[in-house]
Amino acid sequence: MRRINPKDFKLAKRGTSRGINKQIALTLIGTHQPVSRADLSRLMETNRANVTFLVNELLEEKLIREGDAGSQRVRGRKPTHLYLNSHQGIAVALDIRATRIYMMVTDSIGRQIGQVVSFPTFREPDRFIASLGENVRHFVKDLAENAAIVGIGVVVPGLLDRANGTVLNSPTLGWKNVKLLEPLEREFPGIAIHLENSGKACALSQLWKTHDDGIAHNDIVFVSVSDGVGVGVVINGEVVRGRHNTAGEFGHIPISVDGPRCACGASGCWEAYISNIATLTRYFGREAGSSRPQSLDVANFTVEDLIIRARGNDSKALTALNSTARYLGLGLASIINAIDPMQIYIGGEITEAWDLIEPHVREAIRERTLTADLGRVAVTIVPASEYPRLRGAAALVTAPAFAAPKVA
Repeated sequence: MRRINPKDFKLAKRGTSRGINKQIALTLIGTHQPVSRADLSRLMETNRANVTFLVNELLEEKLIREGDAGSQRVRGRKPTHLYLNSHQGIAVALDIRATRIYMMVTDSIGRQIGQVVSFPTFREPDRFIASLGENVRHFVKDLAENAAIVGIGVVVPGLLDRANGTVLNSPTLGWKNVKLLEPLEREFPGIAIHLENSGKACALSQLWKTHDDGIAHNDIVFVSVSDGVGVGVVINGEVVRGRHNTAGEFGHIPISVDGPRCACGASGCWEAYISNIATLTRYFGREAGSSRPQSLDVANFTVEDLIIRARGNDSKALTALNSTARYLGLGLASIINAIDPMQIYIGGEITEAWDLIEPHVREAIRERTLTADLGRVAVTIVPASEYPRLRGAAALVTAPAFAAPKVA
């Protein structure tokens, strides 16, 4: 039973139930398309008159379209199929990283168009915005010259104040209190800009992906292991943000106060033990935190290279991976004890060695979780080829039409 929050609610109005029903209809059309009005009526367990009213409004708003008539006859007439209107416009998804920005274009319902591309990241904010604008316009023109951009989703590694569009602290980018929303709105006038933290974007991506699969995983955690560690938490179907949008920063919980220095400036953070940089530092025997970490995008030796060596029975590579696996499991156990999620998703380059490291991760989880049931939580790997950050960035633009409003 959920208590009504007297400071965070929306009052139900006359049109609220109709709006929710429209979003239910929209979701069902997307899940079962092509679908007839009669089929939609059965799926919604309501009469044809109600469905006709909802469908007509969705057609007027151009959120759905009518397609070819089906083969099944109903009272002598072929039913007209309904589809989500993926031709309404395009969404641009941007994943900002330390040395490169990755970009993907989708249709208005989140289906990828063309290939993912990347271009260099400039740390100086003015140059960053100018380069971003130039590359986005160039790529969109080549891919879909006549298409209108309905929105741009931008994923940032670090703490983000979504209210005023400011990056509060991004250690991998070297940004503190950098205003991002205003210059982006000037660069792309008239286009809605959506900003999100990378860990939360991954969780959002997985949340909508599981919904597309027909599985309502309402309590999930996504852990993204890369140059840094991003964590997104979903409880009761909503991304957990906290008062300052910083909830879920498990990457900076201390494993040991005397541990290696983290990019955030503190010592012994979970990130300082399991990031790609930490794994490579362990392999080469250098002192962690002795100098500013070099991004793996420009390094001569990457985690993928280390995994190849481990598969060739390089004992140092195996030892480095196994140590990372143990620390990964210990941190996951803390998250499991605190949140008790239905499912944990892990993304990042380290997952390419999952068959090698899973036993060590599982052993550490069982060692530190408080009950046997907690130790058996489902853990699923999300391959890098699925681009969870970019999928989350796209969902910032495309998902709101399917999201039910928060009432009371």
